[in-house]
Amino acid sequence: MDNLPLIVGGATLSALIGVVAWQQGRIRALKRAQEKVVTEEARVFDFLHGLGEALSGTAKAVDLHTLIVKGMLRILRGQAGAIYIADDSNSVLQPAFVARGCPALMDLTLATDPDGVGVLEALHRQLRIRHVKKGEGILAEVWESEKAQVLGHMDSRLESGRRLGAVAGNVAVVPLLYSGRSFGVLVLARAPIAEPFTASDMQVFQTLAEQSAFTLRTAEVFSDAAEKRRLDSDLQVAQEIQRILLPSKSPEVEGFEITGLNVPARHVSGDYYDFLAVDKEHCGVVIADVSGKGVPASLIMATCRSVLRSQASGELSAAQVLKNVNERMFPDIKEDMFISMAYAVLEANSSEVTLCRAGHDAPLLYRASDHSISKVNPPGMAVGIDSGEVFNRVTKDFGVQLHHNDCLILYTDGVTEALDVDGEEFGMDRTNHAILESAPDGAVAILQRLTEDLKKFVGAAPQHDDITLIVIRKK
Repeated sequence: MDNLPLIVGGATLSALIGVVAWQQGRIRALKRAQEKVVTEEARVFDFLHGLGEALSGTAKAVDLHTLIVKGMLRILRGQAGAIYIADDSNSVLQPAFVARGCPALMDLTLATDPDGVGVLEALHRQLRIRHVKKGEGILAEVWESEKAQVLGHMDSRLESGRRLGAVAGNVAVVPLLYSGRSFGVLVLARAPIAEPFTASDMQVFQTLAEQSAFTLRTAEVFSDAAEKRRLDSDLQVAQEIQRILLPSKSPEVEGFEITGLNVPARHVSGDYYDFLAVDKEHCGVVIADVSGKGVPASLIMATCRSVLRSQASGELSAAQVLKNVNERMFPDIKEDMFISMAYAVLEANSSEVTLCRAGHDAPLLYRASDHSISKVNPPGMAVGIDSGEVFNRVTKDFGVQLHHNDCLILYTDGVTEALDVDGEEFGMDRTNHAILESAPDGAVAILQRLTEDLKKFVGAAPQHDDITLIVIRKK
């Protein structure tokens, strides 16, 4: 009996030791859980930081896709994964990045050892190029339903991969959602021996998928903006080059007042005008319009300018100059393109202008004596349509007599076909009216009046054609 307290005390001591050991074990487990949470939090932070760095830098789409999949694998302890993005037509899913070992979530048929690379390698190659149509398997189902799904390792939808030797544990598929719409899916697969995806895992997966979707769409906006800036920069350079190619000032030809302008409908113009020194006594005046618009048209026009200048020097026949231009331009102009031109040769202190028209709008002749306007309409066909057999036959010089204060107005169809907000054309009547009202005040006055009337007429309506004008007045 004397030993009883000691026994009780011993039992009490043993229990106390057990409780302490249990508490210490629990503390260690809590510490491990805490360390796991801290580690996962650090991985999530690193992942989000990486996305932010990619956006602030110049990461390409393929780099973002790789970053997203590999980040998901680290955070959620995955074995393999993939990201699929819908194409521009939103009709199929395209593999953007597929990690090695990713299970096949669609039916695939491969040879036993295709190309001698092994079945698993062949499977990986096939998955990297295999598109998924709507209604085709689990990927399309998640994409269209916008709801995540988890497949157990024995799920029948993994059978195709198992037949080919690919082994996977649980597989999670979540949609990439942006502004309430799905534009792709993320796939994450765990090893067969790994624990299944928990509700907490799926919550993290879907949250990170939402952040990834936001990043991808934002990157697209940044990319589009950067591309637009690059194109704007290129167009500004092209515009500056074209500005340099256009005449910087009007020529001084005894007995004439000459002026011109060009207003492109876009950054660069398919219209062209120029003043050329033929010789000491003669000046060439040309206006032209390429059938296309924008940069391609401006490039053709730049080439035409060079050819014309090389052929105009010393040649007093306007028709011969255009024949030579057509001969040299025809081989390089596509079938769906052509250049309409009007070319005039002026002689200092002379009343006669030698004009040739190559399919261009007929110049307008203002007669000061009776305050009238008529069209000067000699025959001719556009440059680049015919190799020369027909072109040379119909293209001829045409003499125009200009008397005191008479004006010859050359223009492109961007003038007469300018549209207002209601879709009505400026037309010939308004063009003639502006000329009649301003012609007594000279060439510059005609140019100013026409451009002012055009500006008032079109208002805020966007223009789809370039405007080019040249006015030649006989002093």
